[in-house]
Amino acid sequence: MANSSHFYDVLNLPKDASLQDIRKAYKELVKKWHPDKHPPSSKLEAEARFKAITQAYEALHDQDCRSMFGVYNDGGERTESRRQYRAEDLPGYATPRRDFKNIYYANMAASPAYSTSFSNSMRRKPPSVERKLECTLEELCRGCRKEIKFTRDVVTKDGSIVKKQESQTIRVKPGWKKGTKITFEGMGDERPGCLPADVTYLIAEKEHPFFKRVGNDLVLKVEVPLVNALTGWTFSFRLIGGEKMSCTFYDEIIYPGYEKVISGQGMPLANEKGIRGDLRIKFNIIFPKHLTEEQRTAQRPEPTTNPSGKDSRPAWFKTPTNFHSSTEKAKARTKPLLLKGLANLRNYPNSGARQVLDHI
Repeated sequence: MANSSHFYDVLNLPKDASLQDIRKAYKELVKKWHPDKHPPSSKLEAEARFKAITQAYEALHDQDCRSMFGVYNDGGERTESRRQYRAEDLPGYATPRRDFKNIYYANMAASPAYSTSFSNSMRRKPPSVERKLECTLEELCRGCRKEIKFTRDVVTKDGSIVKKQESQTIRVKPGWKKGTKITFEGMGDERPGCLPADVTYLIAEKEHPFFKRVGNDLVLKVEVPLVNALTGWTFSFRLIGGEKMSCTFYDEIIYPGYEKVISGQGMPLANEKGIRGDLRIKFNIIFPKHLTEEQRTAQRPEPTTNPSGKDSRPAWFKTPTNFHSSTEKAKARTKPLLLKGLANLRNYPNSGARQVLDHI
């Protein structure tokens, strides 16, 4: 068997140290040289010493126990024993490796960080709790800070549950969209034997009175009277950021479905600084519900003739000259078909066909 003097030196013990002294020295040294308690600069040295201390403890503990049973002599040779004992037969005895594990984990558990992580791994964590965080389009465009106050259940040291007032600050970044998630770990209600759930806030967009967000673009719907759509128009409005803007239409007609696009005046992109979507202005043409005869006359241009003697008015102002004759021709073509259909119903008194035929 290997010389044990080296192991005593590692544990700073004399060679006649008892088993109790060995255990006591091991506990003190393993706390001192545990790698997790050392900075990166001395971590390698701590790991080496920790390993040597563990090996020395196992060797001396094992050797001392064997001599207690009378199984090995000091030279490491096997001797006869009147009775064979097992280590487990002695009260309070643990095998070297089992004893090492008990001491190791007991020391680790004494550390608050280990105690928290170990106990957390044994406790169940409920699903995340989702809450809505409403923001206006202006807040999502410029960014803002949201102060949130809420009440949650907290478990006290004696195991009772009390209400606690909490607050959180959320920094809303420009360009965030509906559905963006912000998670706070462990800020949910606490329950005995469970980890507190996470709290997740989901961005929700408040409805805007004028603008509607479509992706990174903004849509603005504007109503324009028919006369302005045809003759020209200027209107002013405020952008989502508060700046005032004017649009003038003199060289173009605003027709149903017309859309004016203003680049770079939409919502900012959250992940691309300085880039914004577009503003899309959609027009709804307001047609008059009725016109007086004077208004009709005023809107209808007087017929004029050009040098060729033809009417120079636009085609959509002209009434077809053959309109009435075309109508009469259509009636003439339709009447024989109607008579034929009614003749087939002559034999059905309740169909009304006979009465209709009598009036044709």
